[in-house]
Amino acid sequence: MKKVSKILILCLILVLAVSCGKSKNNQKIKIVLDWVPNTNHTGLYVAKDLGYFKEEGLDVEIVQPPEGSTTALIGAGGAEFGISFQDTLAKSFAKENPVPVTAVAAILQHNTSGIISLKEKGIDSPKKLEGKKYATWEDNIEQAILKKLVTDDKGDFSKVKLIPYTITDVVTGLKTDVDAVWVYYAWDGIATERAGLQTNFLKIRDYGEELDYYSPVIIANNDFLKKNPEIAKKVLKAIKKGYEYAMKNPEESAKILVKNSPELDINLVTASQKWISKEYQSDAKEWGIIDGNRWNRFYEWLYKNKAVEREIPKDFGYSNEYLK
Repeated sequence: MKKVSKILILCLILVLAVSCGKSKNNQKIKIVLDWVPNTNHTGLYVAKDLGYFKEEGLDVEIVQPPEGSTTALIGAGGAEFGISFQDTLAKSFAKENPVPVTAVAAILQHNTSGIISLKEKGIDSPKKLEGKKYATWEDNIEQAILKKLVTDDKGDFSKVKLIPYTITDVVTGLKTDVDAVWVYYAWDGIATERAGLQTNFLKIRDYGEELDYYSPVIIANNDFLKKNPEIAKKVLKAIKKGYEYAMKNPEESAKILVKNSPELDINLVTASQKWISKEYQSDAKEWGIIDGNRWNRFYEWLYKNKAVEREIPKDFGYSNEYLK
């Protein structure tokens, strides 16, 4: 019996030693957000909170972005993963020396952004932006898209009054002299609903298949991907599991997001989560997959319309490899 007890104790010590060794040696990974935490990011926090990262031997830190571009930070090796957008990436890719990052998963399958305005302004079509004040980010790509919307609707883009974007809260901003602003509906659109505002919303992707680009996406540092492909797959496996949970459990996921970001309004987050849970995968066969045709079509359109200085090569800047 004494021998058996000694063997059991030794086995227990060995198990504990291996377990401790694993926890100490978990691969550290940093994910940089694009903005303050919101329901675009819920799957990341779910993966962390429910232990999906730990199951893959990962020690993940999710951080808010510093001043400047998350894309540039990831490209410089300041973190392994981050959140960006296909239109934002275009400016980083259309260079002689492109920023060394790759989009490895689509958080949302379709472009859910659009132009929002109070219904009383009467902007129920792009042409009716003529003579109205639109708050612009003064971005070439943004304005090229807006020009397409207005022009295709037989409007005169030169008659749209472009004013600098100074809005910090869309609900408040729409009550000022701003007539229209570009928003992501899952957050600002839901916020206007909750505030009881009657609005018109011109969904960008409704005005051309080339405008159904990926927004947002998860990006990774190219050097990290090259040296650590299996670790990258583990990261994506855990993240995918997080978003799949969020799709099926929007209310519980909303609580997890607010638990990690208590400054958020639980009512707004819950309403947003219920809306966006249907958009994560939408009509795709699985979460995260990037359709190469859609990816290429948008970049071809940008170059053709001189929204970027250099042509972005076909199939450049994205990969589905790490979702496998």
